[in-house]
Amino acid sequence: MHPEPPLPPPPAAPDPAAPRAGGPRRAKLHPDVLKLGLVSFLTDLSSEMIFSVFAVFFTTVAGASSALLGLIEGLADFSSSSLNYIAGWLSDRSGQRKWLATAGYGFSTLAKLILLVSSSITGLAVFRVLERLGKGFRGPPRDAWLVSVAGEAQRGYALGVHKALDKSGAVLGPLVAYGLLKWLGESASTYSLLFLVAVVPAVLGVLVLMLVSNAPGQPHPRESLRQNWQQLSPGFKRFLVPAGVFALGYFSLGFFLVRAHDVGFSLTDVVLLYALFNTTCVVAAPLVGRLGDRVGRSRIVLLGYATYAGLNLWMVFASTRWEMVAVFCIYGLFYAIEESQSKAFIADIEPERRATAMGAYNFVAGSLYLPASLVAGALWTV
Repeated sequence: MHPEPPLPPPPAAPDPAAPRAGGPRRAKLHPDVLKLGLVSFLTDLSSEMIFSVFAVFFTTVAGASSALLGLIEGLADFSSSSLNYIAGWLSDRSGQRKWLATAGYGFSTLAKLILLVSSSITGLAVFRVLERLGKGFRGPPRDAWLVSVAGEAQRGYALGVHKALDKSGAVLGPLVAYGLLKWLGESASTYSLLFLVAVVPAVLGVLVLMLVSNAPGQPHPRESLRQNWQQLSPGFKRFLVPAGVFALGYFSLGFFLVRAHDVGFSLTDVVLLYALFNTTCVVAAPLVGRLGDRVGRSRIVLLGYATYAGLNLWMVFASTRWEMVAVFCIYGLFYAIEESQSKAFIADIEPERRATAMGAYNFVAGSLYLPASLVAGALWTV
């Protein structure tokens, strides 16, 4: 009588770390990514109600020249970038993200109150510069906060989703402005009401931000600005060279809006073009974020540079309304790439001092936006 063969061992329990059939599941985004996106949604809803009419209002209603618009837009970008590096350094030095970001959002909200008491060229210019100062102070701490809670595997996607939420507010803001202008007509009292309504979501955004959990970074308390710069990676410093060259050819979206007005769009219709630009950005941002996670962000950043170069040439020679519609759609695609994937790329090459790196990047780019906008404003009058 032969012995019975041994029973086969029971099947091993499935390894929870092993990929499942059908490919790996994409983890859910961290809830704080969505909360920070809501803050940006409310803030951009407020800001873009104003900025969708600002360039044309500044040049046609207030009576400023295109050259002065270029100067103010350049100064606004420069004022924003001038605080970026310092804000990033303070954030990395202290490890604080939330409270520095909250201070920046609060300052921008206070700047908008200027519009409630003054619509002169001086008042508009002061508002534009001070509002950007708040943006410059909040940006690096918030972006470092965002990429840290998102995780490496979903960094590009999380930044894309955040940008989509941000720009969703930028879509709704111009539409609210358009509705007010259509309903009440283009008058001084309508603009005063528009500016008043715009303050409300800005205040709500600050309140929501205060409810988001703090996620402090690793502090570097003894680093001076110079030491902090020296600790940044060589790869990041090399990236600043092409980024700076690109910034020399970049000028404000306000000139695109003025160009649309020149082609034949009314002030009210220009607001709709602005909403179209933001809508395109909302749709494109998560898609280019996922694409960057898969194929590499450096390729996507280069695609953005090439897109903007072609876009500028088309804008200059565009002579029909349909061409300008296409220009604003493509501008939305470029902006989705530039705003989300550049930051994700920086987070990849500078893992330790992300707030400082993002601040330094914005400082270099914003400093070069000033001469770029001045040249654009001068050429506009030729």
